[in-house]
Amino acid sequence: MPTDVEALAGLLSGRRSVLIVTGAGISTSSGIPDFRGPNGVWKTQTPVMFQDFVRSEEHRIRYWRQKADAASVFDAALPGVVHDACVRLEQAGVLGAIVTQNVDGLHQDAGSSEAVVIEVHGTGRQAKCLGCGRLTPIGPHLEAFTASGAPPRCVECGDVLKPATISFGQQLDPVTVDRAVRAAESADLAIALGSTLSVYPAADLPLRAASLGAKYAIVNRGETNHDGHPLVTLRVDGNVDEVFPAAVDAALGGAAG
Repeated sequence: MPTDVEALAGLLSGRRSVLIVTGAGISTSSGIPDFRGPNGVWKTQTPVMFQDFVRSEEHRIRYWRQKADAASVFDAALPGVVHDACVRLEQAGVLGAIVTQNVDGLHQDAGSSEAVVIEVHGTGRQAKCLGCGRLTPIGPHLEAFTASGAPPRCVECGDVLKPATISFGQQLDPVTVDRAVRAAESADLAIALGSTLSVYPAADLPLRAASLGAKYAIVNRGETNHDGHPLVTLRVDGNVDEVFPAAVDAALGGAAG
């Protein structure tokens, strides 16, 4: 067994409340491009700021166009092996929470329950009214936008609809953030998977757990902002699809035996 897999499996063995923090790197094998990497989405697209979306019809059109153009990629994506491994941890009763920066819903598609998945950057599968807060499936709104070119509005109050993802300049939902912080504070192991740990407050969560005594492991190919941090117990620079599922299998197999 590779040393990195052994080391991570050793950390997983005997834990009772594991916090998993996932980034774009766990979904790239599902066909979803990342946003901040060398070939990320923001290298070719200019993000629409939340304030611009609110004040300008032109920016709302551009934002909905970006979402419509990407819809086929997200619709075709299937959960990967890391998503499946997270499900196995939940089924084993050792997973406290999955805090994900991803908006693709693949954790739920794999079988992770809503009770453990915390989507700190929202979800791309719903639209939210900026007036009354009503949530609706995004598919019909994307179809209507594609047909008419007009940004959709709420059928209840007539206000602006926006995909229920967190945009640049938009405040995170405080209830969701509080839930994530509480999950970090109750963890006995935090594992960051496929994230450069450069986006806050999500990147603070494993450090919060570690500051309270939890072990902290990072699995990511390439540099992260937490490399060399004294609270990091294990740093694996490698393919998360290869390392994490194998470690979960080893840890759960060892526990079963």
